[in-house]
Amino acid sequence: MSEEIQPFDPEMTEEQKTLASQLSAKQIEEIDSALLASSDKQWRKVAMVVAITMGKLHNRVTGIPDIYYSQRVSTLVEQGKLISQGNLKRMRFSEVKRP
Repeated sequence: MSEEIQPFDPEMTEEQKTLASQLSAKQIEEIDSALLASSDKQWRKVAMVVAITMGKLHNRVTGIPDIYYSQRVSTLVEQGKLISQGNLKRMRFSEVKRP
């Protein structure tokens, strides 16, 4: 099986960026907490963590795409709250776990 280069996840549209920029600090904190709760001590695909999180958030803002949640995962990795392997710009081909 030949290795294909998988494309990066798409960028958010301007409309999605505007919507995401209107999230309050509390809403972002809730997203981050849910992402951490959806992560495990074992490796999990970022796409799975994002999907679980989006399904759990009862106050989820409609129109905020999975890409935003994936970007929050990257932020949590930068903050040392998650460990990653693979390219986080490809959520289906990267994984995270709690330290």
